[in-house]
Amino acid sequence: METQSQRASDFLELANTIFERFSKGTLEAQRNFLDKYREAMLGNSGAAAEAFANPWQFLHSYLSDSFQRSVLFWDTMRRRGDIFLEHERAGEPPVLYYQWEMIEDGRRFKRPVNYAIVKIKPPEGVVTDDTKRPYVIVDPRAGHGPGIGGFKADSEIGVALEAGHPVYFVMFFPDPQPGQTLLDVCAAEARFVREVVRRHPKSKKPVIYGNCQGGWAVMLLAASQPDITGPVVINGAPMSYWGGKDNQNPMRYSGGLHGGSWGALLASDLGNGKFDGAHLVQNFENLNPANTFWEKYYHLFANIDTEPDRFLEFEKWWGGFFLMNEQEIRWIVDNLFIGNKLERGELRSCTRQALDIKSIKSPIIVFASMGDNITPPQQAFYWIADVYGSTEEIKANGQVIVGLMHKSIGHLGIFVSGMVAKKEHSQIVKVLDHIQTLRPGLYEMEITEKPDGNGGSEYVVAFEEKRLEDVKFGPTYDRRDEMAFEAVAEVSILNEKAYSLFCRPFIRAAVNEELARLGRKYHPLRWQRWAFSTKENPLMWPLPAAASAVRKARVAASPDNPFCKMEKAMSDCISAALDYYRDTHDLMSEVLFFQLYGSMIALRVVEPEVYEEMERKINPRTLPLVREALAKIEKGGYPQAVARIGALIGSQSHHIPLLSLEATDEVMNSGSALSGLSEEELRRISSEQEVIVSLEPERALATLPSLLSRPEELQRMKEVLGEVENIFTQRPELEFTGEQIRMLHRIRTILV
Repeated sequence: METQSQRASDFLELANTIFERFSKGTLEAQRNFLDKYREAMLGNSGAAAEAFANPWQFLHSYLSDSFQRSVLFWDTMRRRGDIFLEHERAGEPPVLYYQWEMIEDGRRFKRPVNYAIVKIKPPEGVVTDDTKRPYVIVDPRAGHGPGIGGFKADSEIGVALEAGHPVYFVMFFPDPQPGQTLLDVCAAEARFVREVVRRHPKSKKPVIYGNCQGGWAVMLLAASQPDITGPVVINGAPMSYWGGKDNQNPMRYSGGLHGGSWGALLASDLGNGKFDGAHLVQNFENLNPANTFWEKYYHLFANIDTEPDRFLEFEKWWGGFFLMNEQEIRWIVDNLFIGNKLERGELRSCTRQALDIKSIKSPIIVFASMGDNITPPQQAFYWIADVYGSTEEIKANGQVIVGLMHKSIGHLGIFVSGMVAKKEHSQIVKVLDHIQTLRPGLYEMEITEKPDGNGGSEYVVAFEEKRLEDVKFGPTYDRRDEMAFEAVAEVSILNEKAYSLFCRPFIRAAVNEELARLGRKYHPLRWQRWAFSTKENPLMWPLPAAASAVRKARVAASPDNPFCKMEKAMSDCISAALDYYRDTHDLMSEVLFFQLYGSMIALRVVEPEVYEEMERKINPRTLPLVREALAKIEKGGYPQAVARIGALIGSQSHHIPLLSLEATDEVMNSGSALSGLSEEELRRISSEQEVIVSLEPERALATLPSLLSRPEELQRMKEVLGEVENIFTQRPELEFTGEQIRMLHRIRTILV
């Protein structure tokens, strides 16, 4: 029986850990600030002396330049305000680079939702093929409007169109339909996908592309409707909300520090039943105050001759704030942010059916970045280890999971960066054409750049097979820090009940639609835009004429002007100070979080679930799917033999170039033996044979002849193996290993 002294010991250990975190984090924040400050000053150490040695030589040109930049800067702010109001008046349509046509409008459904699906019109010179697998791209509804997936020509939509695929886009409108829920949205998205399937009867099932919040939305869709969805790609999607790394991912603590879900209810009540997406956007902005309050504006000011168009293009999307129903934000907060129920399999569909991620049979590609502080890699990848107990369970489930990691790009860069679109997203599109050829399992996707022989470069894709048991996604404490989030869920329930009983009736009685509208209008993120518009602010009226005159007389100061260098040094110092504020604020938030909720765990106020090591999980041989597969080791026919030979040869190397998948497709498509099988049948056969080869490789080889009992099938297999051997010897770029060649010879010998 646990004693009081043991509880006290646990509490003291927690207190010591918190103190160590605070001490280490404080010193690191101070060191980072001093390094940035020193770099800013030393980099421009001679500027002040040069400037004051002969001030009139440089001061006049600098003052003239800074005055001109100021006029153009404020004119850009005016234009931003005007664009903001114009976009609102137009109904905040998607900020897509491409033209589109409406396919289905969810507002007209029996259970209406504010979602619709549109078909993207290919630009001039781009031709799509209706027999190719269509793409359905779902943008996040996390405060902003739709469009980030097709923000520019080099985008997710752009690379899919260039590859000849028909592309559909799931958009949404600013105001939710009365009473709509997230499960209604999921049902509507399923209807959209079914319409896409109907329009492309000769193509394979559509690729479902989900960005950020759209990522977990498409996982819900695929789990509830696995029969209609093809491969799923989730980009920067927070699947495991409790995951993160110490001193790096402060957003995961916000739910606990606000006391749980009652804050979302309060915001909805103040909005007369609607939750303002600007609150979510403000949370994002608070993550990087240096950029929010200084850097993005100084970058515009310093590059005013070239930057306004890019700035205004992005701000049009960033400043488009959309609303949610109370039911929607409450479902998200309770079930995902705080409850973390998606990866646990505790969610249910609108028909009360349990939504289990394991029911997704199509391949899944997970794209995350180490530089993403909104959806860190832990939140993007932890669910794999939590849903599947072992590598064999992934294989037995017929699942292909591919992870792709960027080294440094931020959260928005995953979706909007042109370089990411040209590299990662363009290669994902190529991979999806052949991903069905990958054997079930867990893979890391690697993209390398090499010379193409014509003075340029090309990207080369390969897959490295991984074992789930060997992959360490976790931070320092082996995920023990996630136990504190169990306490958050319990406290959230109590606070929500207290708010509903003692505060909610009075707030609802006091708020009407006009007050809610005024509250939204004067939200800081909206106010800072329309307050500088021509329509709302008469002080802005002279700016267009003044800016026009400045552009005609514009003379920029030389970059070598010492006053310009001093300006840059001052800007760097301001950024360093704001970064120091951010670091100390985030550190104190983390410490406070663990003081509050970690203490509850240490004192056993809340009993958390135990996070076990993966090695202690269930033996894969006891899984029903595995037992069923092993029982069929001597049963089957030609398709089973093809899948087993592929698994036997593939098991001899964990490195799989994309070129080898393309070659495999060529061999498989050269005959008609497998053409009559559906994707589901091929996946089932492949998973069974993969499990057999993984657990019983020698028996799998010895019993191979029993699968080819018919002479014509045996002869056909020998011919195919001859083609494979020719590929092995004639195409060294496919990087087949000696072990694979020896396995091929063993297979040919045993079939003689």
